[in-house]
Amino acid sequence: MTASITTRSASRSTALRRTGSIARWVLQVFLAVQFASGGVLKLIGDARMVDLFTDIGVGQWLRYLVGVCEVAAAIGLLVPRLAALAALGLTGLMLGAVATNLLIGANPAMPAAFLLVAGVIVYSRRTQLRRPIAPTR
Repeated sequence: MTASITTRSASRSTALRRTGSIARWVLQVFLAVQFASGGVLKLIGDARMVDLFTDIGVGQWLRYLVGVCEVAAAIGLLVPRLAALAALGLTGLMLGAVATNLLIGANPAMPAAFLLVAGVIVYSRRTQLRRPIAPTR
């Protein structure tokens, strides 16, 4: 009887881990698609992006920098060893985006939502931040 309880408990634990892993990957792919598309729009000079960065008033160099960071983070989210660091980088980028949107009078809801999702990924992969470049065994 004890063996069957232990077996059920172990299979339930495995199912929960698998569900958590799938959910984390869905979030990561979602963010990767969003940031890859946003980064590419910034890099190719989409008129909306040029106007947005003109409104910010710092210069178009920031558009290129943010675009490169977004594309790099999108790629990093899809690489298991880099996912935690990429999500951490995106939390910093989105904190800046929320603050910037508030300063220029734009709606900060979208960057705040992305900040929340990136934060969830960072938290769920926090053990990777302690050893981001350690070799996989």
